[in-house]
Amino acid sequence: MTQQPTAQNVIWLTQEGYQRLQQELDHLRGPARQELAAKIGEARDEGDLKENGGYHAAKDEQGKQEARIRQLEDMLRRAEVGEPPQDTGIVEQGMTVTVSFGAGDDDDDDETFLLGSRELLDFDDSVELEVFSPQSPLGAAILGKQAGDEVSYEAPNGAQVSVRIVEAKPYRS
Repeated sequence: MTQQPTAQNVIWLTQEGYQRLQQELDHLRGPARQELAAKIGEARDEGDLKENGGYHAAKDEQGKQEARIRQLEDMLRRAEVGEPPQDTGIVEQGMTVTVSFGAGDDDDDDETFLLGSRELLDFDDSVELEVFSPQSPLGAAILGKQAGDEVSYEAPNGAQVSVRIVEAKPYRS
């Protein structure tokens, strides 16, 4: 049974991000699957499978690849494609948000993160930006708020946490 996306499990993506994920999925389903099948076949032809490291490595790689295919299929099924957010200062998915924890104005407690999906980071390994889901306690608390607003949310450990929104800007890769 296929589960329909709900507001709670939608993944927001730009058209560019959606296309990038679709291309990765198409590659994994096609050429990558064929290459891996050939690699497994070659390793199988080498003989005794119990002591065949190449065969076991290829089978392990195949398992990881099939898991990624399932993950991509799920993300694309739940995706909501939209335009990048406007620079209105209102917190929404696809924005880089800076919040200040606690009551003070000490910027040592500031944290900047992307509100949305990790896939918005364009797979750029050089980007060291935390990603919070809009469904996370922090994400849900700040969604729709703007710079200067203070909100509280319940952390997973049950503690009440207060944050002040310092800035909300559209993420640009």
